Parts: sequence; C-alpha cells; structure tokens
Amino acid sequence: MTDETAPPSLQAARWGRRARLAVAVVLGLAAAAGTSNGAHEAGAHAGARPDAIAWTSCSGLGRQFQCARVPMPLDWNRPTGRQIELAVIRRLGSRPDARIGSMFVNPGGPGQSGVALVRDSGEELDTFGDGRFDVVGWDPRGSNDSTHVQCFTSSDEQDQFWKGVSIPSTPAESVAYQRKAEELASRCAKLSGDLLTHISTADTARDLDRLRALVGDPELTYVGLSYGSMIGQTYANLFPGRVRAMMLDGIVDTVAQTTSMEANITSAVSSTDQVLAQFEALCQQAGPGRCALAGHGDTVKQRVTGLFATARRAPIPARHANPPGVLTYGDLLVSTFNPLRSPLTWPAFANDLEAAVGGDASNLKTAANALQTPEALGVGATTSSAISCADAVARVPSSAWTWQIADFTDTSRLWGTVLGWWLWSPCASHWPSPDADRYTGPWNARTRTPILLINARYDPATGYSNAQAAQRRLGNAVLLTLNGYGHPSYQVPSKCVDEARVRYLVDLVTPANGTVCQPDQTPFG
Repeated sequence: MTDETAPPSLQAARWGRRARLAVAVVLGLAAAAGTSNGAHEAGAHAGARPDAIAWTSCSGLGRQFQCARVPMPLDWNRPTGRQIELAVIRRLGSRPDARIGSMFVNPGGPGQSGVALVRDSGEELDTFGDGRFDVVGWDPRGSNDSTHVQCFTSSDEQDQFWKGVSIPSTPAESVAYQRKAEELASRCAKLSGDLLTHISTADTARDLDRLRALVGDPELTYVGLSYGSMIGQTYANLFPGRVRAMMLDGIVDTVAQTTSMEANITSAVSSTDQVLAQFEALCQQAGPGRCALAGHGDTVKQRVTGLFATARRAPIPARHANPPGVLTYGDLLVSTFNPLRSPLTWPAFANDLEAAVGGDASNLKTAANALQTPEALGVGATTSSAISCADAVARVPSSAWTWQIADFTDTSRLWGTVLGWWLWSPCASHWPSPDADRYTGPWNARTRTPILLINARYDPATGYSNAQAAQRRLGNAVLLTLNGYGHPSYQVPSKCVDEARVRYLVDLVTPANGTVCQPDQTPFG
C-alpha cells in the first residue's frame, strides 16, 4: 500500500515517522591514510573471526532494541594501545525470517548521534530495508555517549562560558566571539588532549569496519545521511572490497572537506541562498492564500530582503519568544537554519517571517534560541567543529575574521556568517593539528555494487553539485535526483525515491544513472 492510497490514519503515522527521522538529522588496523586502497584493505581484521558484541537491553526501550559499549583503539596504528569506547544500538529487523544482515546508519553532523537516530526513528529506518536488516547506529568517536570531546569540567562551567553568546551582529560582538573561539580551542586541547587528533572521518570509517566485522557481516550495508555521506565515501575508498551496498543521501564534497576549513565552509554554504530564492519564488507563485508573505504589493523577495535590512539596522522586538527578547541580525540568520532544510515547513516559516515584518519576531527568536543554547554551542557545534578540524586545517587565523567571515558571507549571506563562526573560528584559533591519519584521497574507488547517491536538486546544506562531483569521482556510483527541495532528500516524500531505496538496499539493483524522481508533495501545495 502506497502513501497515496493509504487510509488517513496509516498515512499520518508514516509521515509522523518520516518527520521524526527528519528531525533526527537536522548534525585496516594499522593502515595510514595516505597509502593505497589495497594497503588499506589489507587490515588485520579483514578476515579475522570477530568477537561478538555483548548486546544488552536498552534502558526504557522495547525488546527489539539492543545496546552495547564497544572498545576501539584510540590510534588505529596502535590497535593494542589506549582504548576508547563507542556507544552502539541496534533495532532488530521486523522480518527476521527474511533477514539479510545489518544496516549501519549515520545521521551526519559531523557528530550527530547515531544511537538517537535509531532510537527515535528505528521504525522508519526499518522500512528502508523492507524489515530485512537489523538497523545499527553508533555515536562516532568524539561525540555524544561515546568517548567524547570535552572542553569544560562541568555543565555549569559550560553554561557560564556560553551564556548570552549568539552569532555576532556587530564588529564588537565579532571581536568578543573571536576571543571566545580562542579560549574554546585552548580549553578543548587541555581537557581532550590526544583525542582531538584521532577523531577524523578516516578514524570513524575504521571504527565502522570493525563494527561490521563484530556483527559478523562479511560486507557492509550502509546508509549515510548528510555528513554520513563523507563517512561512506571515506569507507568505500579505504575498503572498496568490503561494500555490499552503500546509499548516501545529501552528499558532502570530500575534496572540500579535506582541503581546508575555508574550503569546507565555502562548500557547505554554496547552495543556501539559491534555496532561499526558491522559497521566495514558490511563495510568490502560491499567492496570499497559501503563503503569508505574498499579496502585499511588493514581491516576496522584496519583503524578505526588507526584513533582513531592518534587522541589520536594529533588533526587532520578540516579546512572546521563549524567553522574550529581541531578534538580532545574527539571530535572524540562525532562524533560517532548520526551515530551509525542511520545505514542508515553509508555509509556517513564511508566517513567522511575515510576523517579523509586522514587528513581532517572537517565533523566529524562539527558533534561533534553540540553536544557541549553551548545550547546542558547547556540545553540538563544538563537536562538529572538532571533527571538522581533524579532517582539515584552517589556513587563515581567526584573528583575520574581518575578511574571512566576509568571504564566507560573499558565498552565502544566510549561512556564511553562521558556519564561519560556529565551525571555522575554533579550528582557526590554534586548534591542535589535523589528524595525521586523516584520509585525503583518492576518491575514485569502484565497488562491486555501485554506490547509490541521492540528492535533492535544491539542497541548502549539500548542494546538488556535490552529488554530481561525487558521481564523477567515484568509479561506478549512480546518482538519483529528487527534483525538489530539502536536506536530505527524505524531507519531502517521494514514492519514486522510496521504491528505489528499498530495491537497492535489498536486491542490490540501482536505478538507471541520471534517474530523476518527482516529490509527492510541494512546499506550498
């Protein structure tokens, strides 16, 4: 039964699961990164008999969930040296009699919780493989409930450090934030030590290969979302002969990610403003009956541009925000971060923007506040930055923020400033050197079953050109395009994409290269 023909109760349940999944995503043993693919693949545990993971029940979850803590070497060049731990979870497949194996999943970030993804969205992920896989998620090294980056000795210390901090809107605020970035880098180096130089994507790919061996799968079945596609591309180039199936959705540019932090940020924001333009155009076409920004005499684009100009001149009242306050220009930039990824929320986003045009920015301020709490900045953004710093060096010091932030803003007026401060500035503030075992290419691996790449045509976080570049670089990858919006593509339902995904993961059948799927819903439909 398809979503188009499902009864309302079942259809609502399915879209509820999809929404939860969307929310969850909105972040060789001794082989060195620079050696050949063959050398990487000759790792010591390639054919070794694995030790079984000691699965236990998961607190507060049903019997279909199992949890574990799995030791890994801090340094894969010293596999018997200091060990760290990974938090791992699996949801047993709903069709055990037809079980194929395990399907590993990663939600992106960098540093988002794979444990939380499976815990909160396991039912939807189960449908990706038609119930025939145990869905396995893990918190990558450096993050969440695994051995994680630590920059503060207590939550109170973290709260005090980040209290009142937001994306700068003035030169004085920028100077203060740059000093915060320098202090943050110093704190993280002091408390996290050697961990910071062993949390690159290549380290995580080697962890993933060990987990694959431990669950007893001879080859990997993997779903990587957003930055999870970076993990996937890295794994495929380190261990091309161990890939059964690999579906990547929302494709990261591996070259930009590993060249420099400046290239990383520039790539990450390169398509954002284009998606805002699509939002404005679709709102204009929808008219005042379906989009609150339309029908006021000026165009939607003029109205949105005017709002940004107003916020740049002075903060906008947000009396009913949680907590009440004012919306600064930096807050306005941050408030776009989730809506642009989730096109089915665009009508509500338009309502919030129109309210701000009328002088009440409460909803936008509340949205911005949620992304700028001490925990969001001290854990979420800092972890993402730390992993990014391990993959590539910042070539420009944070003291040169004036022109570097301006350069990011030239690429995207929306997110250039935001990701510049969140991710680039700590790496540019005397952060420890990148991981010596990071992987920087080549990126041309051929796998027995072609890798399936999926990307929306208009994706604000991983632009479509990334997917095109990955398809060209990888030896035999296939690109499936959603002719729509969202990051990743499942933000908007598409029966065409859903069917292609299941057929690939279960039967190892790829769609024809260049296949374009249509969405089943439109943002203002």
